Amino acid sequence: MVKMDITDIKLPNDQFDCILCYHVLEHIPDDEKAMRELFRILKPGGWALLQSPIDCDRGKTFEDSNVLSPEERKRVFGHPNHVRIYGRDYKERLARAGFNIKPDDYVRRLQSDVIKKYGLLEDEIIYFCTKTKEKSINEKNLDD
Repeated sequence: MVKMDITDIKLPNDQFDCILCYHVLEHIPDDEKAMRELFRILKPGGWALLQSPIDCDRGKTFEDSNVLSPEERKRVFGHPNHVRIYGRDYKERLARAGFNIKPDDYVRRLQSDVIKKYGLLEDEIIYFCTKTKEKSINEKNLDD
């Protein structure tokens, strides 16, 4: 186990074939920096599942850096440690970090008893993120 700051990951570029980041980004004040770091350490051709709770009724993510106390965060964001409520623009936020995103609403294709059995959210969308295969920096330099 390694503990590190997700906005300043002390690893070289292009390290991981796969990244699972489940319900983390809604806790990070600078989530866009964290998304860029995750993109940076993902290998070209790699994939990531970057899940966060999303309010599908919101078009735009709601943030307010003035909300500081756990009590106020719970009232405003629904959880004492959350710093935002993501809206439908979550996909665009991931894309700005560099990811290609394929939303998958697989839960909607499941029977209600399966959804209940596994404790799934009926409206959850999986954000399957990829990093396009690119030549490495060294290969690009050889071509110049």
